[in-house]
Amino acid sequence: MKLVHQINIAFGIALVLVISITAILIHYVLLDHFMVTQQADMKLVGSALTDTLKAEVMTESSNTLESTINPMISTHGITSIAAIVTDAQGNIIENTLSNSSSALEIFSSVDAIESTNLQQIWNGTDERFLTEVSIVPQGTLTLLTPVSKIKAIEQDLFGRLLIVFCIGGLLIMVLSHFITKKLITPLIKLKEELTKVKERQFASVNLVKAGGEIGAVAQTVYEMADELNRFNRAQKQFFQNASHELKSPLMSIAGYTEGIRDGVFEGESVRRGLDIILIESSRLKNIITEMTLLAKLDSEEDVYKPSTVSIKDLMQETLERVNPMTVKREVTLHCSYDDDEQLEVFADQDKLLQAFINVTSNAIRHAQKHIYIHAVIKKNRIELSISDDGSGIEEEVLPYLFHRFLKGKNGDTGLGLAISRAIVERCGGTITAENRKEGGALFTLSFPMMTEHQLTA
Repeated sequence: MKLVHQINIAFGIALVLVISITAILIHYVLLDHFMVTQQADMKLVGSALTDTLKAEVMTESSNTLESTINPMISTHGITSIAAIVTDAQGNIIENTLSNSSSALEIFSSVDAIESTNLQQIWNGTDERFLTEVSIVPQGTLTLLTPVSKIKAIEQDLFGRLLIVFCIGGLLIMVLSHFITKKLITPLIKLKEELTKVKERQFASVNLVKAGGEIGAVAQTVYEMADELNRFNRAQKQFFQNASHELKSPLMSIAGYTEGIRDGVFEGESVRRGLDIILIESSRLKNIITEMTLLAKLDSEEDVYKPSTVSIKDLMQETLERVNPMTVKREVTLHCSYDDDEQLEVFADQDKLLQAFINVTSNAIRHAQKHIYIHAVIKKNRIELSISDDGSGIEEEVLPYLFHRFLKGKNGDTGLGLAISRAIVERCGGTITAENRKEGGALFTLSFPMMTEHQLTA
């Protein structure tokens, strides 16, 4: 069964239950309300009649008594009120009714009401009537209202309320159908887009427009598909670049090896060919090592072993590692940080050192004379900036600078910055690159401060 039908059925059952319970409660509330209201009206009428009868001189005829009681009764109460006056011995003096036909059917004859019946009414054992008994000079004044008449009025009003409930429930069901359909339609479209993701058709995934949480999920799915599409393209590009990077040294090695074997090279050419074979073999080894490291950083957890690492110590060791390169290129490194600040992060020391060396080496290759390294704490994060006074990064290369096998001017394998980003991100940090207004490039590495749990670990 479709979700839209399930929701409509569930809502319909819930609506029927709510309306049924509400109807039952209203039925009893209305009946109690009418009973209480009629009883209060009877008390008012009884009080008025009692006062009138006490003031009258009871020497007049029964016609005079009837004319006194009848107009007062006919203007009070939810339904008909019958008045019966009895003397001290319980004999009926007069019965005065309103013009209601239902009341006349009940009290069709004065002689039909016996004293035993009146006694039951006075005792409250006759549940057919609501009664109000008052003592008057003539004897006892009894006011009667048939309960059946009150129930008939209540049932008539309740029937109209049921009609209103049914019409309202029908309108709510129709409105619920349209609202549910409006909510379910984006889910159906979202299912179609997720099917595209399942079939790896990332580029054809469209954004499903919807509001609320469904819209947020749709936006997440769209962004996920876009990220998967970029990752898919990057993977294809990676394999293309990897095959190219591996093919070039292999072709050189194979060419010189065949030339030496076939005697194409002689004398000094043989030695030069062997040197090229060694250089290309070393380059091939570096590419494979870096590719293996990248694969491990992406998939293996045990390759990364975090501990408390001092940024100051790593900076000093980085300077020692790249010193031969700076001497060769005649570049000066300027390192600065606040001695009072605890520059410590929770990371893999060897991997993070490699990331520092990769970024610093990249800066040395592009710098003219100076490189500036500065560490500081900003907004509860440790920031390490590495800048140079070179020509900067090409604008068309800048967005893809940390992609694999992207080699700029004077680049090596094209994997160094990609490895640096993978390491920094595994440390919970970020790495960005931009061009300085003064000229040259600026790399910023940002790391979270160590937590109390990490400090005590």
